[in-house]
Formats: sequence, C-alpha cells, structure tokens
Amino acid sequence: MLWFKNAVWYRFTPDNDFSSETLERALESKPFTPCSRHELKRVGWSSPTAGLTDSPVFTSNGYMLICLMQEERILPGSVVRDALNERVEKIEQEEGRKVYRKERATLKDEVTFELLPRAFTRRRPTHALISPEQGWILVDASSLTRAEQLLSELRDVLGSLRVRLPEVQHSPGATLSGWLNNEPHPPGGFELEQECELRDTLADEKGLIRIKGQDLTSDEIRAHLDGGMQVSRLALCWEEQIRFVLHDDLTLHRLRLTDEYRDQLAEQAPEEELAALDADVTQLGLEFTRLIPQLLAAFGGELER
Repeated sequence: MLWFKNAVWYRFTPDNDFSSETLERALESKPFTPCSRHELKRVGWSSPTAGLTDSPVFTSNGYMLICLMQEERILPGSVVRDALNERVEKIEQEEGRKVYRKERATLKDEVTFELLPRAFTRRRPTHALISPEQGWILVDASSLTRAEQLLSELRDVLGSLRVRLPEVQHSPGATLSGWLNNEPHPPGGFELEQECELRDTLADEKGLIRIKGQDLTSDEIRAHLDGGMQVSRLALCWEEQIRFVLHDDLTLHRLRLTDEYRDQLAEQAPEEELAALDADVTQLGLEFTRLIPQLLAAFGGELER
C-alpha cells in the first residue's frame, strides 16, 4: 500500500492555468536520466508509480502524485584520500620533490575523476502529493532541506510556485506542552502516545530530554515543563487510524497506519495493481484533507496572509 513515511506540508496557491496537463508537460521537460560515468549526481522527474505508468504525474480524484529522483555516485572520502596519498607518495619518491597544497588539490580532482566510473550509484526518490483544490503540497521528506529541494526543482520547471510553510495562531511548542499538562486537553480525535521530546527554553545551552514508553502526563514530566522545558516533538494517534510524531514546526514524522485500519483498507483494496494504486492515492489525499484542517484548528487556526 502506498503511504508516506513523513510529511512536510506547504500552503499552495496554484496559478490560474495550473492543471495535471500543464504539470505533466513541465515535468517532462526535465526527465530523470542516470548519471554519466563522471557525474557525481543527477536529478530529474520520474514516474511516481514504480513503472506502472510512464507519465511523471499520477492523478486520482484531483490529487496529483509526483516523484523527484536523485541518483548519486557513492565515493567515500576515505577511498579518495587513500588513492590521493598513493599518488602523492609516488610523485615524491620518483621525482624527489615535495607535493604542495595547490598541486595536491589538482591531483585530488584527477583521482576523483578516475574513480567515479567505478563507484556504485544510489537512487533516492522523493514523492509529493499536490492538492490544488485544497491548496496544499505534501512532501514525503524527513527534513525541510530535502522537501525544499523538491520544491526548488518544481519551481524551476513550472517557472513559478507560490508555496509557504503553514503558520498558526498559537505557538505549537507551547500548545503541545499544554496538552501534557491538560491545559487544555488534546482536541477531539488526537490521543497522546508514550513518546515525546522536551527542550530547555530558558538555559543558554539548550538541554534535551527524550522520553519513550512512559505516561506523558506524569508528575515527573510536568515538573520538567514547570522548570522551563517545552515539547518539541510529540507522538500522537489520530482517530485511531494514523500514528505519527508531530514536530513543533508542524512537520509529521514516522507516519504509519494503525494495524486495524491497515487491515481494513487491505480488505477493500482492488486486486488489479493500477486500480489499487489509484485507491491508495485517493485514500492518502482524503486522509490529509481531513487531518490538515484539524491540525491547524488545534493551534488556533491558520494565519492568513
């Protein structure tokens, strides 16, 4: 079943002419191709369906799934360093002279160029789900850096891309800390799991406490909060269907379906592979179409610009 592991999500304002057709044409202008023999990295757009379709856009009920593929050659620094040292030692012995910094840098480039064709390659796909109607883009990335890379490549092929990270009325860190103090309780639909991260907001050197497998409303944890610490990450379960760790920048990590909900969806899944993917993309979009407004409401609503 298709499901995102993480979610960095952005408010998205599509241009008037934005459609799956215009998006497809834009992505086709920069298709993914493998690295050449002497390239360290190559980035481009590929089919998001693992070969089931050829198009770089898979559309299901208005939700558009895309995939940015990055391939890079794995050339450990230690391998380059050892080869460079051998080259330098050989020159110094055969020519009876010292190899200095400028020449050493040139030799390093030559060694790297020679080693690249023999290096293994690694491919890393990054998927994103676009919902023009609801006005958001969801990137399956564990870091803002990786999500921003996808947006930068998307902006490059589209020419413009109006996106921004969500902004809310109430501080996420303070609100999450309040949930552990029952001030207020988590809103309906959200349940506390047994994992969180606390950061010191008062000390010059920021302290960090990671808690796992404990009651998060215990007196011990409340004492840390009263001492000036604040929740920076909190594990939650939403509507007994989705578990995730919510960070105080509103990104979602370690997303997974509950066992019961996964089994329920598996029973309903079509037998045909492409039809099953279509159902998965729709289900993914619908879940976040419901979850995102509830997350925004939990922090006082979205700040309008």
